Amino acid sequence: MILQINPINPQARHISRVVEILRNDGVIVYPTDTVYGLGCDIASRKALERVRRIKKVDNKRHLSFVFADLKTISLYAQVTDYDYKLLRRYLPGPYTFILKATRLVPRIVLTRRQEVGIRIPDNRICQSLLAELGNPILSSSVRLPDDQLLDDPREIDRIYKGQVDLVIDGGTFLPEPSTIVSLFDDQPVVLREGKGDVTPFYQD
Repeated sequence: MILQINPINPQARHISRVVEILRNDGVIVYPTDTVYGLGCDIASRKALERVRRIKKVDNKRHLSFVFADLKTISLYAQVTDYDYKLLRRYLPGPYTFILKATRLVPRIVLTRRQEVGIRIPDNRICQSLLAELGNPILSSSVRLPDDQLLDDPREIDRIYKGQVDLVIDGGTFLPEPSTIVSLFDDQPVVLREGKGDVTPFYQD
């Protein structure tokens, strides 16, 4: 099922409909500021298990947490003063920051190193969903088996039909993965160069 949502002014009734799906163990495809993501409410173990089955991933691979703002990040990740200042500078934006996870992170999505990826996308649909849901969304990029990113909601719906509950059509855009930066020991290390500019992390 595809639901078209205005990317500039997301319709409140549509946002509420998607949030209801998420609160009932649903799995959705939704737009971020970098790619279309496969997501669910992290409070739903059933939905978390579905995402892992769909993506066919184990605990060696990161699945990011998407937040509405910085307020609740410290519940799920260990954030130092240095980390907070850096996150505040670059988020919302096309970055994923890797931090040490707290005990609130569900074991089913933890990597063996007990890490968690943190994202705050600069996307109005995504922000509206998070604000109404009240929980972070577990997120993983939507890709083909050959790792090609998908950008057309109708093509995504065709490929994921029967696996997800809803595909949000937030428009077609050029997908580009986020830049991944590890913040362990207050030392930024670029793990993947993506849409976000990496220059500042080599200067800090």
